[in-house]
Amino acid sequence: MARVLVVEDDRAILEAIAFNLERDGHELVTAADGATGLRLAREQAPALIILDLMLPGMHGLDVCRLVRAEQSTPIIILTARDTEQERVEGLDVGADDYLAKPFSMRELRARVAALLRRDQMSRDAAARSAGGERLEGGDLVLDVGKHELTKDGAVVALRPREFTLLEYLMRNAGHVMSRDRILEAVWGYTYAGETRTVDVHVRWLREKVEVNPSEPRHIVTVRSFGYRFDP
Repeated sequence: MARVLVVEDDRAILEAIAFNLERDGHELVTAADGATGLRLAREQAPALIILDLMLPGMHGLDVCRLVRAEQSTPIIILTARDTEQERVEGLDVGADDYLAKPFSMRELRARVAALLRRDQMSRDAAARSAGGERLEGGDLVLDVGKHELTKDGAVVALRPREFTLLEYLMRNAGHVMSRDRILEAVWGYTYAGETRTVDVHVRWLREKVEVNPSEPRHIVTVRSFGYRFDP
């Protein structure tokens, strides 16, 4: 059971989501506009947020950006326009996943379960690693217990998903990881054709860990397949 915040102004969609997630045992908190959704995200400490983009008052992207600046809660965005630009915009401001309308409730429930499971696994792994496990690769040191990355001794701020992605790549240093495999390991699900999520997060990581992101030395692209971490 988890507390899930749903921010959606279409009452029929909101009620359908609430019915299905409550049937799965989750506690639902709902809002019909962006400002209320942002307030509830701050007050209710939800385990996951489902966020429509086209909201009255405050756009969903702005809500997502503000929430992500304050907390690492998994966010699924709902979009009525299934365009690459809108999907990438959502990922760029910190969303973990997205669904294009119309969507099946079965798929939404599966994605909610996957994100909650992955988030809990990350917390459990951090707790188990509290003793101070460190992964090293060249000028990078990833302290798993502290959940901290240093580059040449300086701390580098990472978003939670960026940290998990880098940890996965560093644990598999020297091995080529396909986008599908990364998606399953880091996000907790496999969804053919949606590996753009991986590419966006890799781009973010390169901007933080590479000397020259356009010519990466650590996170190397293996054309038509995936990525490899080179120490």
